[in-house]
Amino acid sequence: MDAGNSQQVFTLDSNAPTAIGPTGRPIREFAEPQPLADHGPARIIAMVNQKGGVGKTTSTINLGAALAAYGRKVLLVDFDPQGALSVGLGLNPHDLDLTIYNVLMSSRVSAADVISKSSVPNLDLLPANIDLSAAEVQLVGEVAREQVLMRALSQVEDDYDVIMIDCQPSLGLLTVNALTAAHGVVIPLECEFFALRGVALLVETIEKVQDRLNPRLQIDGILATMFDGRTLHSREVVDRVVEAFSERVFETVINRTVKFPDASVAAESILSYAPKHPGAEAYRALARELISRGGAP
Repeated sequence: MDAGNSQQVFTLDSNAPTAIGPTGRPIREFAEPQPLADHGPARIIAMVNQKGGVGKTTSTINLGAALAAYGRKVLLVDFDPQGALSVGLGLNPHDLDLTIYNVLMSSRVSAADVISKSSVPNLDLLPANIDLSAAEVQLVGEVAREQVLMRALSQVEDDYDVIMIDCQPSLGLLTVNALTAAHGVVIPLECEFFALRGVALLVETIEKVQDRLNPRLQIDGILATMFDGRTLHSREVVDRVVEAFSERVFETVINRTVKFPDASVAAESILSYAPKHPGAEAYRALARELISRGGAP
């Protein structure tokens, strides 16, 4: 059974009790944002979790597509040597002559030289492939090694409203670069006990970067992903996350559904692959919530 199709639909009226969402808070409808007349400078968001398989790339693609649909100019940065974000938007990483690696390592290559258009209006991509894995070693001896990505993105940040960085599942130098460049952090968190255990370490790393490298950095929110409301385990994990992080947890929860991998295979966002599916509406709701929180213009 597709858990995405089991999502409850609540109808609110003045005489009915307030419906409670999976995070234990009343369900709110966030206002539909208006398209922006002017664009830039971008707010930079790092999508970070040192555990793999928690929905970082899926959330980067679909949240980016939802923001673009609301009239924001969005740049997605693939900062994982596996290149999953690039594949998810229809590129073959092995065929790329220039990637984010070249932007980081060569002053003769700018981000604008490497950015490619996606099939989604207002959504561009700065791709990556396995070459990026060498950057972590090569940057060790560089001066201001934690700020290389920030300098690279400064070349194009005036052209976009939102730049989202899809980080590798690690807390190494590449992820520290992403946190140093970012204004905010979104932490996708699988609704599973072992995924929960690493969040405290991640928050500690974010606080160190705030203290030593990037005082403007803030946690925009923790996003519960792969939620299955039919299982006690999923509900307990969400309860514990809300108990620990309170208002830092997004009210929007992303349900587990087979439509997400189906959309990935088709190299599309779920918003174009299955626009009426509850998963597509969940990412639209997340985009509205992020904008209402000030996490995106």
